[in-house]
Amino acid sequence: MQPDPLAQLTEIRAIMERSSRFLSLSGLSGVGAGVVALLGTAAGHFYLQGHYPSEYGASGYQHLLASTAAERQAALPFLLLLAGVMVAAALLVAWFFTWRRQQQKGPGQPLWNSLTRRMLVALALPLAVGGAFCLRLYLGGDAGLVVPGLLVFYGLALLNASKFTFDEIRWLGLTQLGLGLVAMLLPGWGVAFFALGFGLGHIGYGLRMYHRYERPGPAGAPAASVLGR
Repeated sequence: MQPDPLAQLTEIRAIMERSSRFLSLSGLSGVGAGVVALLGTAAGHFYLQGHYPSEYGASGYQHLLASTAAERQAALPFLLLLAGVMVAAALLVAWFFTWRRQQQKGPGQPLWNSLTRRMLVALALPLAVGGAFCLRLYLGGDAGLVVPGLLVFYGLALLNASKFTFDEIRWLGLTQLGLGLVAMLLPGWGVAFFALGFGLGHIGYGLRMYHRYERPGPAGAPAASVLGR
């Protein structure tokens, strides 16, 4: 009986993808990160509203943009603490759902390997540079460009890391870049763009990932195969 060439090519492709791409990333990680971002956005909004009462219809965020350097520095510790909590919570959620998916493929399979390290380095480098750049913008009086800068650098980080994982990460990165460029034209709407990009963007991408690769089918099998995209 002659071997099926198409089946052999499919198997070779599967082996190559498993060795070159991180395919255990869970869509629920994106949903969880989006929920964390929305909660953090709400916390930041209410903090700014409480510390910068609205004047002539302006929001607390818009008041912060027009505030003095001393006022911005006074708000900086809370904003940095909030950002740190959001990042830590999003990473914890991402690790949990990704670890769970990895275990579903086979108990004892390692989550931390050379491919994971390469993907995280590709993601972390633009984020670190972008964080330092946006902090300098904030301290230098260009606070209105902080949210656009965060979106742009995050989009670049996702594009940089997308070659190590699913193609959806690249599209999420392009979405963040587009939102960042539009947000530069509307600096007073930074809170809304932050919630849209980091919150709803992650939730939408996560749901797409989950329904495409993880949602159980009628017999409990994945609804869509990674190799079928």
